[in-house]
Amino acid sequence: MTAYMTDIWKLRNFWMALVRNDLRNRYRRSLLGLGWSLLQPIAMTAVLCLVFSNLFDGISIREFAPILFSGLTFWAFIVAAMNQGCQSFFQGESYIRQHRIPLAIYPLRTVLGAGYHFLVSLVVVIGFVWIMKGFGNVPALFGLIPGLLLLFVFAWSMAICTATLNVLFHDTSHLLEIVLQILFYLTPIMYPPKLLQEKNLGWVLQWNPLTTLIGLIRQPLLEDTLPSANTLMASLAITVASVLLAAILLRWCERRLVFHL
Repeated sequence: MTAYMTDIWKLRNFWMALVRNDLRNRYRRSLLGLGWSLLQPIAMTAVLCLVFSNLFDGISIREFAPILFSGLTFWAFIVAAMNQGCQSFFQGESYIRQHRIPLAIYPLRTVLGAGYHFLVSLVVVIGFVWIMKGFGNVPALFGLIPGLLLLFVFAWSMAICTATLNVLFHDTSHLLEIVLQILFYLTPIMYPPKLLQEKNLGWVLQWNPLTTLIGLIRQPLLEDTLPSANTLMASLAITVASVLLAAILLRWCERRLVFHL
């Protein structure tokens, strides 16, 4: 594993150039440019706040909007990493056929692109939360750093898994869309976790690893506390499990994957 990661680092100029090219091509001749990546969660937050505040009594926009905006930003990163990761080996097929380099570089390329948009969106979320409710404990925001590192490694690992499976089984991308749609409603994106716990549905949260991972973002932002020890340890365990799964898949089929492209 150490040697593999060292090889990836030695090729950093290559995959960083790929990421820069992807970003340039995405926003070439675009009027809003990076603003398009921010428009979707902002628009969804505004629409859902408007609808829910009229449908349900007792909803405080000041409390609900930060929960929704932070959840949608987190979800957009996870979905982008996994969906785009599905196509990463096909996207880099010409390089794969010409050069024998670590295949994990190509999912890394997509996750770095998604991570760039996620960080920009997160800055907007921090400003939005500050406007809506303020920060009672500003140093707690530094708790976002370990959470973001764990989220990045988890997303990279899952992108490797989906990319590998999609090469071997081309229906993976279609199945993933269905799975992510189901997980969207099983993950506390549009509602606080306590809502399911009050309805005796806490087991849904316990079996959903994304519930733990979203806590890495929401606890420093919305609760003014560092991520709890339980959240950090559970997130670390989830991340390690995803890394092991990605490593096993790559070790099993990396050398023959080119024949399936």
